Amino acid sequence: MKLIIVESPTKSKTLTGFLDKEYKILSSYGHVRDLPIRKLGIDVDHDFEPEYVIPTKAKKVVKELKAAAKKADLIILATDKDREGEAIAWHIIHALKIDKDYQRIAFHEITRKAVEKALKNPGKIDMNLVNAQQARRILDRLVGYKLSPFLWKKVVKGLSAGRVQSVTVKLIIDREKEIKAFKPDEYWGIEAILKQNKEKTELIAKLIKEDKKTIPKLGIKTKEKANEILKSLAGAKYQVVNIEKKETKKNPGPPFKTSTLQQVAASKFRFSAKQTMRLAQQLYEGTKLGEKGSTGLITYHRTDSLNLSAEALKDTHQFIKEEFGEKYLLDKPRVYKTKSKVAQEAHEAIRPTKASRHPDQIKKYLDEKQYKLYNLIWRRFIASQMKPAILDATAIDVSAKNYLFRINGSTIKFDGFLKIYSVKMEEVILPVLTEKEILELIKLVSEQHFTKPPARYNEASLVKILEKHDIGRPSTYASIISTIQNRGYTEKDEQKRFIPTEIGFIVNDLLEKHFPEIVDVKFTAYLEKDLDKVAHGKQNWLKLLKDFYQPFQENLDKKYKNVEKKKLEEPTDKICPLCGKNMVIKLGRFGKFYACPGFPECKHTEPIIHSTGVKCPECKKGDLIERKTKKGKIFYSCSKYPKCKFALWDKPINKKCSKCGSILVETKNNKTKCSNKECPNKNNV
Repeated sequence: MKLIIVESPTKSKTLTGFLDKEYKILSSYGHVRDLPIRKLGIDVDHDFEPEYVIPTKAKKVVKELKAAAKKADLIILATDKDREGEAIAWHIIHALKIDKDYQRIAFHEITRKAVEKALKNPGKIDMNLVNAQQARRILDRLVGYKLSPFLWKKVVKGLSAGRVQSVTVKLIIDREKEIKAFKPDEYWGIEAILKQNKEKTELIAKLIKEDKKTIPKLGIKTKEKANEILKSLAGAKYQVVNIEKKETKKNPGPPFKTSTLQQVAASKFRFSAKQTMRLAQQLYEGTKLGEKGSTGLITYHRTDSLNLSAEALKDTHQFIKEEFGEKYLLDKPRVYKTKSKVAQEAHEAIRPTKASRHPDQIKKYLDEKQYKLYNLIWRRFIASQMKPAILDATAIDVSAKNYLFRINGSTIKFDGFLKIYSVKMEEVILPVLTEKEILELIKLVSEQHFTKPPARYNEASLVKILEKHDIGRPSTYASIISTIQNRGYTEKDEQKRFIPTEIGFIVNDLLEKHFPEIVDVKFTAYLEKDLDKVAHGKQNWLKLLKDFYQPFQENLDKKYKNVEKKKLEEPTDKICPLCGKNMVIKLGRFGKFYACPGFPECKHTEPIIHSTGVKCPECKKGDLIERKTKKGKIFYSCSKYPKCKFALWDKPINKKCSKCGSILVETKNNKTKCSNKECPNKNNV
C-alpha cells in the first residue's frame, strides 16, 4: 500500500477519484505541529531553536496518520507547492517520526493528468522553502509575543502588535491623516452643448484652450473667471476646425494572480479577500461534476506569477479557434512578464484547468459565489489569449472666437477579447462632421468642481498597496485584512472602506515613536525580500533572525524602563451602583466603556450607550440604542434587552411611516424607508 498525505480532506476526495486502490489517501487537516500557544516557544539564546508541539486538535489525526504510515510500503507527501505546503510536509515527517524513505510530489492543478505526472517525477522536501516559512513564523512570533505585553503594560490589556499587521494599520492611518489634512481647491469646467443644423443629436464640447494655450484641469479657479469666459463667448460662431481619427488597440489584462483576483473580486462582487481565497480554494481542490467525479477547476490560487504552461496555451489556442473562429486567434501566444523579481516562474498564473470547460456547462454543480469566481477566472484567462479590441477614436476641435473646444467619441471597430471579457468602456458615436462646418449652440454650461481627497482604502485598494510596497505575500493578504479588524484597530465605514479606530491611532502613535522599524514600510519590505532570499537559498535564515532580534530586544528593554503608561481615563459624574465611586470612561480594545475606578476590589463596568432618541415600537418602554456585534458591525436594539428583543440594522429616525405608522429608518446611502417589510413604503420614500 502506498500512502499519500495531503493537507485537505477535499483534496483527498478528489485524488481518490483519480488513483487506483494501491493508493491510500489521507488528510493532515492543515498543520500537524506549531509553536505553543501560551509561551514564546523559541530559544533565542540557542540559534532560535523552535519548540514545536502537536496541537490538541491535531493529535487524533497524527495518531491515525502514524498508524497508516507504519503499514505503508511508501509514503508520498502531496501538500501544496509553496512555503506553507513544504513546511506542512516537513512537519508531517517529524510528527510521524518517519524514518523510512519518502517521496515529495507537487502539482499546480488537481487533475488526473497533473497528478499522474507528479507521481512519475517525485522529489524531496525543499529545505530552503521550509526555512523561509520557519523564519517568517519565528519573526512573527518574536514581534507578537514580545511587543504585545509591552502594549498591555503601557496602554491597555488585550492589545497586540504584529510584524505585518502593524505596518498595514499605519498605511490606513497615514491615509486618514492625508484625508483630514486635505484642503479642496475650487475649479470650473465649461462645456458647449452643440448640434448640427436641423439634427437633434446633442454634442458635448469641452473647453480646452484659450488664446491657443491649453487650459489645465484647475485652470479656471473662480466663478468670476468662468462668467468672464461665458460673457466673452456671447455671439460666438462655433466652427469645426480639425477632425482627427485614430485607430487604437486595447489589449486584455493578464490572467489573474492572487492579488489581482482579490482586487477584481472585491470590486465586481464585493467579496472580501478572505472570501475570495476560500472560494478559490474550493475550486482548486476539486468539485464533483456529476458522474464524471471530482476534479480541480482552477490552478493553484496562491501565486504571484503570470507564467502559463505551454500545454495550457496550446489547449486555449484550440478552444478559441473552435469557439470564436480564426479572426479572434493570436498568431502566437501572448506572454506576460511578472514584475516581481522574487516571483517563482515555475508557478503559474491562476487559470482554469481546462479551457473548454465553459462556466455555463458546470454552473449547476457550483453555488452562486463559486460560479461567479470561476466565471471571472475563466473569462479573464481566455481573454488574455485573444486578439486586442480595435477602437476608432475621433477628436473634433471646434473654435469659438479665441477659444477651442473639443468633442471626443469612440466606437468599437472589432470587439476582440471584449467578446468574452467586458471592461468599462463607453461608446460615443458621433455624427459625420466636416471641417469648416458651423454648429448651432444650444447652451453654454459652467460647472463648479472641487478637488477630492484621496479615498480611504477598501479591500481591493489595500491589497494593491500592500503588494506595491512588498508587504506580506499573496498567501497572507487575506489574513492581514482579517487580523487588523479582529484586533479592533480598524473598522469599515458605510462604503466598506477602512477607517482607523481610536485605539488604532493610539497604538500606532506609540509604535511609530518607540519602535519605528516595526511600522516602517521599507523595513518590512526589506525583511520580506530577505525571506524570499532564504526561499531561494541565497540567505541564511538564522542570520536573518539574529540581525533582526538583537537590536529589537535591546530597544524593547530600554522602552520598558523609559516609556510611561498612557492615561486613557476620563472622569464622569456617573455613580458606580456597587460601591458609589464616580465611574470613569476607559478605552479598551473595542472602544470606550464605563468602569469603576475601584478595580480590582470593584469590577463593575457598563457599556456607553448611544441613544437614537427613538422609542422602541414593540415594548414602548425602552429607547432604541446603538450597539455593536462581536465583529464590530453596528445595529440598533431596545435598551430593555433581553426582555425586549426588537432590533434593526438600519438607523431609526424619529418619524413614522404615513402608510402604516411604523418607524422610518435611514439606509446606508442616506435614504429613508419604512422599517416594516410588509409596508408598501418598504422601499425608499
